Amino acid sequence: MSETSTHPRPGVSDPPWLRNILIVLAVTYLVLVVLLPFVSVLTQALARGFSTYGRALADPAGRSAILLTLLVAAIVVPLNTIFGVWLALGVARTRQRLRRLLETLVDLPFSVSPVVAGLLFVLLFGRHGWFDPWLTAHGIHIIFAVPGLVLATLFVTLPFVARELIPLLESQGLEEEEAAALLGASRWRIFWRITLPNIKWALLYGVILCNARAMGEFGAVSVVSGHIRGRTNTLPLHVETLFNDYDFTAANAMASLLAALGVVTLIARAITEWQIAHTRRNRESDSGLDSFAYGKTP
Repeated sequence: MSETSTHPRPGVSDPPWLRNILIVLAVTYLVLVVLLPFVSVLTQALARGFSTYGRALADPAGRSAILLTLLVAAIVVPLNTIFGVWLALGVARTRQRLRRLLETLVDLPFSVSPVVAGLLFVLLFGRHGWFDPWLTAHGIHIIFAVPGLVLATLFVTLPFVARELIPLLESQGLEEEEAAALLGASRWRIFWRITLPNIKWALLYGVILCNARAMGEFGAVSVVSGHIRGRTNTLPLHVETLFNDYDFTAANAMASLLAALGVVTLIARAITEWQIAHTRRNRESDSGLDSFAYGKTP
């Protein structure tokens, strides 16, 4: 082993005082940007007691916003989960040029503003839009209705599942699946017995992120919803409506639900990341044992 690999070169490691300053700056930034707003929402929501907090959550418009948010998430998350798995498999196993095109399309919702995405749906399905004559003739309402909220949320949450699965599928390769195919297993059986178990934790991670974005999306759904209280207001839109009406206690009460969703998402994300790391270590350990068994150096 060379000397450069055993002894760190001078100047590579930062001095302790610099590390401490960077840590203090990072913690201060997180406290100011993340922790203080979160604590402020909770304190303002409970400022007038639990009874006022409960009345704000029991308000008919508030209940409608909560149920609509859950409905949109219940439609969007399964659809984008199925599509994300299919898209990730296609990207990971296709030719190089087509793969670059698919990856670009996957990243498109990240590069387009949600407000612009909502406006595009209005131009397509709204009054005087491209599909308006056909929709009007058949009595179908998309903009300022639930279908518009679903379409806008589908667009902004599309990449989350696929983006978590593509690197994992590329790193795993096709050896296990090809071996199962040689033994006569069908494609469906290979997917359920080999592919899905290998990607389950990354898939769950993507689903968690997709659900959090679906329930917290504001920009795109704000454009296509019309802000109809009790009908098209999701939870983030209802918080804005209450804030504009100067009902700050109710607005913070509703916002506390989104804050609680964020905390649950962080906990689920941490658990999932631990499981992914644990699974990766086990796979690397098994790979090393297999190499040792065949007389090879891992």
